[in-house]
This record gives sequence, structure tokens and C-alpha cells, in this order.
Amino acid sequence: MTVDGNVLQGQQILVVDDEPDNLEVVVVLLQMYDVDVLIGSNGQEGLELAREFQPRFVISDLSMPVMSGWEMIHILKNDPKTKDIPVIALTAHAMTGDKQRALAAGFHNYLSKPLQPATFIQDFLQLVMNTPAMAELLSSEKG
Repeated sequence: MTVDGNVLQGQQILVVDDEPDNLEVVVVLLQMYDVDVLIGSNGQEGLELAREFQPRFVISDLSMPVMSGWEMIHILKNDPKTKDIPVIALTAHAMTGDKQRALAAGFHNYLSKPLQPATFIQDFLQLVMNTPAMAELLSSEKG
């Protein structure tokens, strides 16, 4: 199933990653679809931006300095102001059980690094559309 990238137009997405190259790839690709991108370089910055801006989605690395994605998701999910923001884990941790661990921690879904620029938007949209809470957010706004 192919999902139209235009469904992302005008959405605000927070991307949190301590690796500048990964951040740049994700930001450039999302901006090609007219996404309003917020950028955090660690979990603490991500947490502050999520609280301040209430983005539609968060894409977050797991292993970062200052505050990890694991710590950030725990705080986000226990804060009434941010608990309903869908968060996708973005990580090089592609070991067996990592996806289940991320889902159990409160992430809505999981993307593995290295990112594939040619398919990232479609991969991201597939995750969104295969996650009922996330798909509902987009379809209710565009419908």
C-alpha cells in the first residue's frame, strides 16, 4: 500500500537525534513534504520542545547524551500534556527484542537506522498508517 506523502503537509513533527547526519537526512526529507520540523539533539531538548509545541508526532533516537530516548518517552508518557503525542523510536539497535522493548516503553512504532533516504517517507507513512492512533490523527484532519 502506498500512502500519499501530502498527508504530512503542514504537520509539525519533532525529530530528536544526537547524530547531525541523521538529523539532516530526516529534516530535509520531511521538509520536502512541507512538514514543520522541530529539532532536538538529545532527550532533554526533545522533552522541552514536546512540552512547548505539542507536535503531531515525535521521531526519536534511543541512545543520546544528556537524556536518552528511553528516559524521554517515560517522562512524555507520564505527563498529561504530552502523553498522547505519538512517538516513533529511531535507532540502530536492531537486535531481536528491541522493537518489543520500545513498544513496551511507550513508543508507538520503530524505525531502524541506517535510514534509507529513497524510502524513508514511505516507510514513515506506513508506520503511521499501521498504527491506529496515529492514522486516526491524520485522517481526522484531512478528512
